[in-house]
Amino acid sequence: MTRFTPEQLEAARDRLVPDVVADGLHVLFCGINPGLMTAATGHHFARPGNRFWPVLHLSGFTPRLLKPSEQGELLSYGLGITNVVARATARADELSAQEYREGGRLLATKVTRLRPRWLAVVGVTAYRAAFDDPKAQIGPQERTIGDTRLWVLPNPSGLNAHWTATTMAQEYGRLRVAAAGD
Repeated sequence: MTRFTPEQLEAARDRLVPDVVADGLHVLFCGINPGLMTAATGHHFARPGNRFWPVLHLSGFTPRLLKPSEQGELLSYGLGITNVVARATARADELSAQEYREGGRLLATKVTRLRPRWLAVVGVTAYRAAFDDPKAQIGPQERTIGDTRLWVLPNPSGLNAHWTATTMAQEYGRLRVAAAGD
């Protein structure tokens, strides 16, 4: 993996990272917003401590462990990646409540256009803020966007110590089984 200086990472602040999307995906994973490493590399969930890629594999969504630079391969599995808020920050707590609400509105528009079977938001706090649903919990949601069903997954950030890779993989696996049953 490329090493970036603090100055290079800071230069990536507010940068936009292209979505990995297509029409009619099985699952569209939705991060909170790109971190600086993701913005610097242009690859989603690129920070070395992020557990998204290992958990995706452990849960059975991918047949092998993908590197962030291989994110385009997700489309061949009917998977994609987007974010609630597009701009890159060092930490999610740099985002305002207004950014989350606007991000939720834009995300709903994107989902309506792309029509994935499932939208999987990785982070219950982000989901609650974006969709004004303060009581939401991890798991399937009653809310839909058109025909797209919603599922809230644990945030794979290494900072989320409440979840291990194994327990996250179990929850991601629940979604995989539900998506396979469609």
